[in-house]
Parts: sequence; structure tokens; C-alpha cells
Amino acid sequence: MRAPTIYVGILTRKAITFTFNQEYVMVENGAFLRGEQRAILIDGRIVFNGKMYNQLFFEPTSPNATFDLQAVTIGVDFHWQQQEDQRFQGALEITPSKEGLVAINHIDLEQYLTCVIASEMNARSPREFLKAHAVISRSWVLAQIEKKRKQTEHPQSCFRDNEKLIRWYDREDHTLFDVCADDHCQRYQGLTRAAQNPYIQAIIKATRGEVLTYEGEICDTRFSKCCGGVTEEFEHCWEPVHHPYLSSVADRPDTKPVPDLTQEAEAEKWIRSYPPAFCQTSDTHLLSIILNKYDQSTQFYRWEVSYSQEELSELVYRKSGIPFGKIIDLLPQKRGKSGRIEELKIVGSERSYIIGKELEIRRVLSESHLYSSAFVVDRIFGEDPKVPTRFVLKGAGWGHGVGLCQIGAAVMSTQGYNYQQILAHYFPGSNLDKRY
Repeated sequence: MRAPTIYVGILTRKAITFTFNQEYVMVENGAFLRGEQRAILIDGRIVFNGKMYNQLFFEPTSPNATFDLQAVTIGVDFHWQQQEDQRFQGALEITPSKEGLVAINHIDLEQYLTCVIASEMNARSPREFLKAHAVISRSWVLAQIEKKRKQTEHPQSCFRDNEKLIRWYDREDHTLFDVCADDHCQRYQGLTRAAQNPYIQAIIKATRGEVLTYEGEICDTRFSKCCGGVTEEFEHCWEPVHHPYLSSVADRPDTKPVPDLTQEAEAEKWIRSYPPAFCQTSDTHLLSIILNKYDQSTQFYRWEVSYSQEELSELVYRKSGIPFGKIIDLLPQKRGKSGRIEELKIVGSERSYIIGKELEIRRVLSESHLYSSAFVVDRIFGEDPKVPTRFVLKGAGWGHGVGLCQIGAAVMSTQGYNYQQILAHYFPGSNLDKRY
């Protein structure tokens, strides 16, 4: 059985420059094209080679044909955001939208996964870790496609009133394609990350068609860089639906109970300490292998960020659009099982307001995204005992913390765990099935 074809949104621009490195055929008129091309959005339609089109679709004339897209943005809104030219296999669709022309890559799922594994992690990463990642990346994509197929209406992902804003960000806002190519879904940077590496190809081949399932359904397998010692539950970060296989687990081999991190006092003690965990590693050699260069400078297990009163009040106003005045305090109202804040009350001199969920909190409290919402706040006062002069955020982990912890899984691989054991650790109760 062949792997399914999926649609990946790569970029959105008013004008797109792309290059066919081998022959491609333009479906609209049967023309054979090669070399640099350019498409421009004008009045909701596409101008290409002097003619107007409602859509463009280019198919490769051979399985090994590739095309290049210029200035693709990676790490959108994160601290590592940058642009690079990228190369892709498969077909290219260009479709107009309100925001611009959308470049969509139609690609075989197994080819897509080869690129994802090389984009998400270094191709020299431990073998069992990469095999585990191949399974969850495949499962996640198929779960999203199946979820979209079953949906009869667009799900609610935002609640707002005069006292609070609760918003979560998931892939349901993608209507023209299955998944995007950036961290919002999964990093897919084409052949740029040496995805043709025989080692990566062997990893994908070894796990071909394998997915995680729970009670017969493909699991919505989430992952993040570092859980900080305990993984989070799905419902604390996204829609309020419990998935048993995305329960909170301690990222360590023993079965000792973890403190109740939903309680403020326990969460504070946990975040201020360095409890043992798979993802608590200072192995610089391992980290240099499993992380891309722009990720290696990040302090991920425990971290600290400091803001002056002026910096924080300006940042929060600019990101939220709410005039708080001077920031008086940041008060957690609700935490998840990993200690991540689900609802945060921002107390200002002019007003107070509650925001959530975790990514909205991270977005408002950082120029890009705060490493995680598992943090405690130290306030420093000057002459005025009521208004802090500085806020120090001390935190744990990197990312939402749900599902597989990439740093932890990599460490498990170096300690002799196979990919089946890694998957069983992070997705309790799930089964490994072969779908094709």
C-alpha cells in the first residue's frame, strides 16, 4: 500500500519566486517549465508569465525532480526566526488567499517525514530517538487529517469577556492545506537539512507506516523540546478534551510520585529546584548532535528572564493591546500537572486581567515566545514599596511539555532504551500499529 499524499503550506507572499531544477509541467496549460519563475498576486488572482490564473499547479516529470523557494521564514515569531532558501521534492501548488499567494507542497508522507526528522533534529541524533520521532511525526499528521475530515464546524479556540481571555493555538486555522512547515505544526524545511542522508532514510524505512493508536484511533502525538521534568496534559494547553495517552508523566525511570504541581507552593519549589530527569542533561556533545545550531544556546531545563518595570509594562501593552498601566504583579490562577501556568492574572495600576492558555501567556510575556509557562515570579522593589522596579521570571522547560520530550527521549536513547520503550514512556496506554 502506498503512503498517502499530504499538503504542506510552506509560505505566504504577495509575490513568490521559485525555481524548477528539473522539468515540471504546468497542469493549467500543459507547458513544460524549468528555471526561475515568479508569480504575483493582483486583485485576488495570480499573474504568471503574462497571464491571469485562479490557481497554479506544477507536477514533476520525474520522481527526483526538485524545486526551490526563496526566502522561506523559519521559526516564525520565535527567538530563532530567520529566512533561508529551501529545496523540495513533489508537486507545487500556488493558491491565492487574503494574506497573499500560498505555496503548498504536495508530497508523499514518507518523503515528508524524511525532511521533518532532519528539520526537527540533527541527522546524527541517536537512532532509537529518531525512530521514535518518526513514529510520532507520522501519527500526528495522520491524526490531524483524520480530525479535519470528521469536523463538521470550526472548533472554538478562544473565550473572551471583561475579566479574562483564554485562547489556544492549534492547526485548525489551516484551511488550504493539511499542515504548515514551521513550529506551529512540525518543522519541515525540505531537503535543506540534508534529508537525503542515508541514515535518515533508513530510519524512515525501518518505521514505515508505523503509528501510535489508542482504542483503534491514531494518537494525536504531541512533542516539545524539554518538559522540565514532568510532561503536561493536553487539555491544559489546547481544547478541554482529555486524551489518556497524553497524561502527565515524570520524565525519569523510577515510579516515585511527583508533587502536585497544580498547587502553587509545590510548583514553586519544583521550578526553583533541579530534580533529576532524563531531560536534565549537561552533555554538551549530545546536545550539539540533537539540536540545530540556532537551538544550542538555549537554557532549557531551568532558565531565567529579567524585565525592568518599563520593559515589562511596554511589552505587555504592545502584545496584549490592554492598557494595564504599571505592572504590579503576575499571579498564577491555574497550573497544569507540569507546573505550567494555564491562567495568569496580570495586575496593573490601571486594571487587572486574566490571560491563557500557555502559549498566549508565553506570547504576551516575550518579544517572541517565553520558553515555557512553567515559571515563578520574583518582584524587586525600589523606593516605592507598591510598584516593583524589576521582575525576574524563573522557569522550567522549553515548549508546551505535552507528549514526547525531545531532549528526554534523546537521553533515553543513549541510555539503551529502544524506540518502543521511549514511546511507551511518553504515551502511556498507546499501541504501536502498522497502517501501511
